[in-house]
Amino acid sequence: MLQGELNSNSTLFHLTHLQQLNLAYNDLSASPLSSRIGDLAALTHLNLSNSALGGDIPFKISHLSKLLSLDLSRTDMLDELGYSKLRFDPSTWNKLILNTTNLKELILDEVNMSSIRESSLSLLMNLSSSLVSLSLRDTKLHGNFPIGILGLPNLQELTLSDNQDLKVELPKSNWSTPLRILYLTDTVFSGEIPDSIGHLKSLNQLSLGSCQFDGLVPLSLWNLTQLTELGLAENTLHGEIPSLLSNLKHLTFLDLSANSFNGHIPDVFHNLTKLESLSLDSNSLGGQLPPSLFYLTQLSELSLSANNLEGPIPSNIIELSILKFLYLDHNLLNGTIPDWCFSLSSLTYMDLSSNKFVGPIGKFSTYSMETLSLSDNKLQGSFPNSLFELQNLTYLYLSSTELSGHVDFHQFSKLKSLEFLDLSHSTFLSFHLDNNVDYFLPNLTTLRLSQCKITKFPRFLVSIQDLQELDLSDNQIEGVIPKWFNDKLLYKWKRVDFIDLSFNKLQGDLPIPPNGTYYFSVSNNNFTGGISSTICNASSLNMLILSHNNLTGKVPQCLGSFPSLLVLDLQINNFYGSIPGNFSKKNAFETIKLNGNQLEGPIPQSLAHCTKLEVLDLSDNNIEDVFPRRLEALQQLQEDPFPKLRIFDVSNNKFSGPLPMQYFQEFQGMMARNDNTQTDGLEYMGTNASTTSVTYNDSVGIIMKGQLIEISRILTIFTTIDLSNNLFEGKIPQILGELNSLKGLNLSHNKISGIIPQTLGNLTSLEWLDLSWNQLKGEIPMTLTNLNFLSVFNLSKNQLEGMIPTGEQFNTFQNDSYKDNPMLCGFALSKSCSNDEEQPPSVFPRAKEPLFGWKSVAVGYGCGVVFGMFLGMLFIKTAKPLWLARLLCGYN
Repeated sequence: MLQGELNSNSTLFHLTHLQQLNLAYNDLSASPLSSRIGDLAALTHLNLSNSALGGDIPFKISHLSKLLSLDLSRTDMLDELGYSKLRFDPSTWNKLILNTTNLKELILDEVNMSSIRESSLSLLMNLSSSLVSLSLRDTKLHGNFPIGILGLPNLQELTLSDNQDLKVELPKSNWSTPLRILYLTDTVFSGEIPDSIGHLKSLNQLSLGSCQFDGLVPLSLWNLTQLTELGLAENTLHGEIPSLLSNLKHLTFLDLSANSFNGHIPDVFHNLTKLESLSLDSNSLGGQLPPSLFYLTQLSELSLSANNLEGPIPSNIIELSILKFLYLDHNLLNGTIPDWCFSLSSLTYMDLSSNKFVGPIGKFSTYSMETLSLSDNKLQGSFPNSLFELQNLTYLYLSSTELSGHVDFHQFSKLKSLEFLDLSHSTFLSFHLDNNVDYFLPNLTTLRLSQCKITKFPRFLVSIQDLQELDLSDNQIEGVIPKWFNDKLLYKWKRVDFIDLSFNKLQGDLPIPPNGTYYFSVSNNNFTGGISSTICNASSLNMLILSHNNLTGKVPQCLGSFPSLLVLDLQINNFYGSIPGNFSKKNAFETIKLNGNQLEGPIPQSLAHCTKLEVLDLSDNNIEDVFPRRLEALQQLQEDPFPKLRIFDVSNNKFSGPLPMQYFQEFQGMMARNDNTQTDGLEYMGTNASTTSVTYNDSVGIIMKGQLIEISRILTIFTTIDLSNNLFEGKIPQILGELNSLKGLNLSHNKISGIIPQTLGNLTSLEWLDLSWNQLKGEIPMTLTNLNFLSVFNLSKNQLEGMIPTGEQFNTFQNDSYKDNPMLCGFALSKSCSNDEEQPPSVFPRAKEPLFGWKSVAVGYGCGVVFGMFLGMLFIKTAKPLWLARLLCGYN
């Protein structure tokens, strides 16, 4: 607990015969290490760890040539307190290592060594006869680590963890050093763990987590029988966990989490009786929980989350007497939750969420529980009243269950330690919130009551001292938001970062989030009036979602200059005026949705600063502009130009001029052909707030197959272009035929002229095509019969002429698809062309005889398409179609 600077005039430096100096764990006020440390030339042991020293390590430290042990390390705690780090420069490092020829222990964790290169590190080879322990954790080393150091003949401890840019290679042969501790977590490797790891017979602790290893774990590793700790987490290792695991009888810590291990968990834990912590979460493990797991008397932590485990949890457990952490969430476990989960006296953290558990929640007879998560199960029965006796309960997750009955919310006042409460999606529970009763939850910071059938704004919020997250979305709350809530929001609660009041029946003026809020959604309510200028103080917003209200007025200009705003969703309101024109450079916008308002004027030039934009929806406004070339700067768009574009919708405006051919040339995201049969690995467009698990799912309203459809989660393979209801003119660009993945194309209600390009026949993924209400001329290209997935087709209200193609999907389109084209003829219009009876087009290109025509097509409709096609082939071969048709289909 000593405090104060270590000054150069300190009499400490007069002790020139001093051999050991330990000032660890004191507060030397970030003072630099005095160069006079070199005066203590007799030192053999120097420990200044965690003493809050900072600045450059003085060159004179190299005078300490008798050093056997040097510890200048520090912990992350000092980072949190803002203390600067010690720093080694190359000249000081080189001289120190060359002079201290008997150094056995060198511990420099979190010392800044970013300027030390491989050649300087190689000087450690000069200590081959002495060096026993070397720890360089989080030293900002980069480049290649000298492989020879791993083979030093006396090295017993080596730690290089948390140097993310340091490339390390393990010796692949002749590696038989006396290493006992090897920590290489979060350094750069590639390929497989070499078989040579099994040569380290003395190894006690091995940590290779987050090292980019892949492949199988070498069998030789399971022969390291002296291991007490084994960490291989966060790699891409795969294969089954072998039963050879039972060889490691001294293990106290095993972490294989976040890999790709599959198969069953081997039932070998009766041999691992010393195991205290086991983590196998985030793999692809299946099967049932091995019974031997539950006989580990020393086990304190069991984490098997995020696998495919199934079956029940064993019910008769008495050996897990000191289990503190139990994580079995995100599996396929079923049955009832056994009673021991509610009575084990040591259990403090239990997460069984996202499984298939049924039945009631048992009676709690232990009061150690601090975190309880049972969300996303099919639990039934009444809400457990014994839960209100858990005086230490801090986090409670009970969302998305099938619990039923009545809950008096006042009971939660008994949980004085409660900080986090999530009861969302409790559709079978009825919550009694009496606004005339005082509730007291002094430590509550997070309240999630989404979809709980609440009808009143909870008054007990007024007693909360430090609200940080509030979710009351998707309820039935009516009326005006209380004044006290707005006051607390703006003046009392200092750290409110998440507010969701969406999908209610709230009305009146819009509440304004304070500065510090990153997520604010009040969409789908009945708020009126404008957006107050005080919103300009909330510049830390990541997501602002005010859509589907009755808001009016102008969009505040300041919203374009918010530095962290990812999502601006103001769609479906009554905003008027212009789009904000001050989008700042290096902004964070990914989604801007202003559709369904009354905005007018041109698109602002500053929108080109939004270089990360993926979604831009300006449809259904009064925007008048020639489609602006300056938007070519928006290289990340997915709902407007360009390479990542998936949905392009500027419909229902007053855009004029030719179709934006130059943009179609940039639509790289639509040119990659999608496999219609692919179902694995589907991705959705959307934005993840960096500070929350909440995802904003981009939605879009499109005219699909003749109807307006709102899509709330957009697959990245879902690609459409909608330029309908504008004033576009000119020809359809040939380049459209290169957008291979396109599923929908709507150019209707414009002034487009010229012919339909043959290249549209290349769009074999197309499901709907609407070119109606234009001025198109010429014939319908035969290449369009290649569009096998086309189910909606509209060419009406044009000036097309000639014969309508037949075959494939064209046989399914009715005359509505072609109406008001007086020069068209063909089967679909029941209007014969002059040469219909002489030689109508064939459904089958290889059929050359005139015997196969409209009558065989009609048979196809009468009997079913596939069977009709079979009959058509018979007609060609026999030239006697009518009797066969009458016999099989009743054709007249």
